[in-house]
Amino acid sequence: MNATPPLRLLVVDDEPDLRTLYELTLLREGYDVESAETVEEAWKALGASRFNLVITDMRLPDGSGLDLLRRLEDAGRGEKGIVITAYGSAENAVEALKAGAYDYLTKPVDLRQFRAVVASALGRSVPAPGAEPVRPRVPEHKPAGPRRALDRLAGTSGAMQQVRALVGKVARSMAPVLVHGESGTGKELVARAIHEVSPRGAMPFVAVNCGAIPENLLEAEFFGYRKGAFTGANEDREGFFQAAQGGTLFLDEIGDLPLAMQSKLLRVVQERAVRPIGATAEQSVNVRIVSATHKDLGAEVQGGRFRQDLYYRLNVIQIVVPPLRERLGDLPAICGAVLERIAADAGVSPVPTLSAAAMEHLLRYAFPGNVRELENLLHRAVALAGSSVIERGDLGLPDVAFTDSEAADLDRVPVPAAAPAADAAPAPLPTDLAGYLDSVERDILERALERHRYNRTAAGASLGLSLRQMRYRMARLGIGTADGGDTP
Repeated sequence: MNATPPLRLLVVDDEPDLRTLYELTLLREGYDVESAETVEEAWKALGASRFNLVITDMRLPDGSGLDLLRRLEDAGRGEKGIVITAYGSAENAVEALKAGAYDYLTKPVDLRQFRAVVASALGRSVPAPGAEPVRPRVPEHKPAGPRRALDRLAGTSGAMQQVRALVGKVARSMAPVLVHGESGTGKELVARAIHEVSPRGAMPFVAVNCGAIPENLLEAEFFGYRKGAFTGANEDREGFFQAAQGGTLFLDEIGDLPLAMQSKLLRVVQERAVRPIGATAEQSVNVRIVSATHKDLGAEVQGGRFRQDLYYRLNVIQIVVPPLRERLGDLPAICGAVLERIAADAGVSPVPTLSAAAMEHLLRYAFPGNVRELENLLHRAVALAGSSVIERGDLGLPDVAFTDSEAADLDRVPVPAAAPAADAAPAPLPTDLAGYLDSVERDILERALERHRYNRTAAGASLGLSLRQMRYRMARLGIGTADGGDTP
């Protein structure tokens, strides 16, 4: 039987000493290595042969490593790329990842980290510091299939198609991803989908709710500790980073981390090493970070509540998960998928379905709790329904008249203001602010109603309002509907 041929790597660097160091390190790992000094020399080598991986310096005599990556991307080549950047250059690192690099290294290159990143890019196991290479560590509960989480992202709306496309694209690299969306939209599901379709899919996925950990325990939970490090530390314990070794660490609600912990997290992201509390040496970690937040981190940075350098490190690629009210057309598909899952978990047959009246009632609701609220609602409806068909009354969403306090809470519509032309005089201030705001709100509502053929449900959803909110505003402003509009 013929032996498996060694993996072929191309090293591109114009400094002979560094190039030789990289070559020798990789040769000792059993790789077949070829080298080049310039972009053009590297491209010539790529034209003559196929490689499994390209390792390139950022600065080259006739261009940059990014030029080489873009050529590979434009030519549809399958080689992964690792870029070596100047130390502390966050901008270069982010630019490399956005250009399609699998990962990056900063100078001076730590050879242990160098070997680990190369092994990760090639899908090989990554040995622990000082240990012999081992087979990949498989979590106890291995995912049932590589597309399990991705398939749960139900819906055919343009927004969800874009989310699924981005998941498939970003899964190929080590680039940090920031998932943004309201609570309950499925941010963790997106993170799991990225992990499961990536080369790390068989390795651990560790999810952490940053806002649920007491501040005085954050460092111990994230980095682990050694026996005797503090009162109560009766044994060595791994942190989240060590538990996710070789896999993905999902940091949910990253915006809730206090500034002191943000500084420590930044160092780990930069150095790829953690020091457990009470330890004297750092441990290398090979972990892909996916973060999520419902906050506007850009605004948090401006307000001094989130570190700008950490924000740039984590926000290399952003995936926005739309709220359910902005994709109500996906509601039948989501309900079907959720009901199938509920039935499978409970051993119920046949799978419950929604009556036409129940579905219509759901389409009139804005779902402030998003998909999570819908799932809870359907769980309750399945339990309360007297048959396999869920009726409107099983949903527990009756029409309720507004109280004065509810009406006051709902009476908020953002009014966008157009920037005046540079040579135009400032617009005069209104003498009756309440009347002016009412006229602006009335105009917005009337235009939305006209656009949606006076369907109040659709018009309200386009403005982020439920039918109840829409009815209240229309009544307050004296707006009528044409015949044929939806009725409660």
